[in-house]
Amino acid sequence: MKLYSYHRSSAAYRVRIALNLKGLPYDYIPVNLLHSEHKSGAYMARNPQGLVPALELEGGELLAQSIAILEWLEESCPPPMLLPGDPLQRARVRSLVNNIACDIHPLNNLSVMNYLRAELGAGDDDIHRWYCNWVDRGFGAIEQSLAATMGDCCFGDEPTLADVCLIPQVYNAYRFKVPMEHYPNIRQVVQHCNSLEAFARA
Repeated sequence: MKLYSYHRSSAAYRVRIALNLKGLPYDYIPVNLLHSEHKSGAYMARNPQGLVPALELEGGELLAQSIAILEWLEESCPPPMLLPGDPLQRARVRSLVNNIACDIHPLNNLSVMNYLRAELGAGDDDIHRWYCNWVDRGFGAIEQSLAATMGDCCFGDEPTLADVCLIPQVYNAYRFKVPMEHYPNIRQVVQHCNSLEAFARA
């Protein structure tokens, strides 16, 4: 498999973690977003969405969108399983995943930041307030929910797709200087996950 990725993309980071957790080898193909390589004709021909990550399978098929890739890995590849067997617990894991992938991340990705700056004239302070607002809303809900579900990880002691998505989002939060002191449960989960080889190598 080939993973088209950018090292600072939290969406691509999710897929790297999952591939590592499942012990799946892959070729890393860097796509530099800052140099607009994702907009090149060659890349757009492979992935018309022009985003990372994209996972090229052994037969040449290409999968785009990180959550779709994570679901495919879960359904098609060997253990460890990253979704619980119980349908209710599976739904709860997916709820946290969607909090990150649908509510926090889309409002704070690179294309949104660039639009705020270039088209709406937002300055650095405005953009920082925007970023912190949406992260705080999402993290507040996650922090509260973790009190009832966490062990070493978001749901018990083994990583799930929730951890696969949370750790990259927290990485971004630290990059953009979001105050994290109000989120001790999140910080505890992140500290444990980052001690695991699959997360550290991602």
